[in-house]
Parts: sequence; structure tokens; C-alpha cells
Amino acid sequence: MAVVPVSDRPNLLLAKQLDTAFQALEPIERLTLLRNRVEGTLTFTTSFGLEDQALTHLIVRSGIQARFVTLDTGRMFPETHALWVETEQRYGIRILGYYPGTADIEALIAAQGIDGFYTGKDARSACCGVRKVEPLGRALRGSAVWITGLRADQSANRQNMDFVSHDPVRELLKANPLFDWSRDRIAALVAAKEIPVSPLHDRGFLSIGCAPCTRAIAPGEPERAGRWWWEQEDAKECGLHVTPDGKLVRASAQS
Repeated sequence: MAVVPVSDRPNLLLAKQLDTAFQALEPIERLTLLRNRVEGTLTFTTSFGLEDQALTHLIVRSGIQARFVTLDTGRMFPETHALWVETEQRYGIRILGYYPGTADIEALIAAQGIDGFYTGKDARSACCGVRKVEPLGRALRGSAVWITGLRADQSANRQNMDFVSHDPVRELLKANPLFDWSRDRIAALVAAKEIPVSPLHDRGFLSIGCAPCTRAIAPGEPERAGRWWWEQEDAKECGLHVTPDGKLVRASAQS
């Protein structure tokens, strides 16, 4: 299929076409299809979780051109920084770091204190906004596709998302090449290919974010139960994957 500039056809139509095509393909085939169908920069954002490490491996193996990006919030685990170094060395890539603005951090801490996010969801959302959402906007600026490691089985809130959607806020395509893969299947790939992963996983941290906002989960708890555990709700998101009204971005929702 010929390369079609995103600007030459509605993003929504292209998202739906790719979403349908992804369903019959393996992850590397999905990545190759993205590169063949979309003209422009492909940006992969990694938080160095299990699925992101697997996806880094698959992107490198596919041979497609893509940018590797991470959002360094200033509150990451030391183990995450160590894995960042190990991953670059293993795959011969550079993972670009995007950071919150100094003035924004100073204003946030002046307003709510260093750990003010524990006081309520609004305070926590404000912290995520400064440390994650704003840097993400800069990281994705000029990109045609945003590649993520989102999976359907990470939480009930994510089960109804799509393989590929149109992000109307950032005006780009958002692709989830591992959307239908289970954690066990990804773990098997990681073991078989000896992909470097965080040692925190073996200590019960299945979903890893900022250190103050992540705890190990107990047996039987959902994968993301350790994220913002003090908030009493099921649909917990940091703001990276939702629209301004708090809804998860979906291709079908834009019809």
C-alpha cells in the first residue's frame, strides 16, 4: 500500500482502517504497516514497564524508523534510571528524556507541597499534569503517530480502547501494537529474548510509575492496583491517555 500523508485524509478514517488491519497481524507486522501507511515521525513513549521493554525490542527488530522517548517526572525509581541506561546499551538506541518545566514544578510545590498529591485527586491530577502531560505534549510535537504499550488487560478501564485511534487533541494517530497481548504472553517473550526488565517486577511492582505513587500489589489484585492506591475508584489514569473531559481516546468515539 502506498504511503498516505496523514494531512491528506481524515485522521479518523485512517485510524479506523489501521485499527481493522491490526486485528489480523502480529506486532512487528503492525509496526511495519504503520511505517508503510503513514508519512511522518513515529514516536514511541516508554515508561520502561514490561510491555514497553518488549515493544522497544520489537521496534528495533522491525527495523522501522521511530523516536524513543520517556517522560522523566523527577520522581522516578532509581531502578528505572538504571534500566534506561541498560536498554540504550542493549539496543544501541538513544531514548530522549522530556522533563517538566522548572517554573511549573516550583509553582506546583509552592501550591501543594512536595507530596501534595496525596491530599486528593485534584492535587494528584495537577501533579501529573505538570510532570507528565505537559512534557508529553512537547515530546509528541510534530509527530504523526504516537506508539504506546497500552494493553486491554491492564485494567477494566482500558478494555474498550482500540488498536489505533485518532487523538483529536494532539491531531495524530495513536497506536497500541500490543493491545491484545496478555501480560503472561509478554513475559514469555521477554524471557525468551532475554529482554532487560525492571527488577521491581519481581518485588510485586507490576505497573511502575513515579516512586511515591506506586506500591507493590498483593496476590490477586489487578495489575494497576498499585498506582495511586489511595484513590477510591477503578478508572485511574494520569491524564496521558484521556481527552480533556476525562474520557479514554477511542477511534469509534470520534465517529
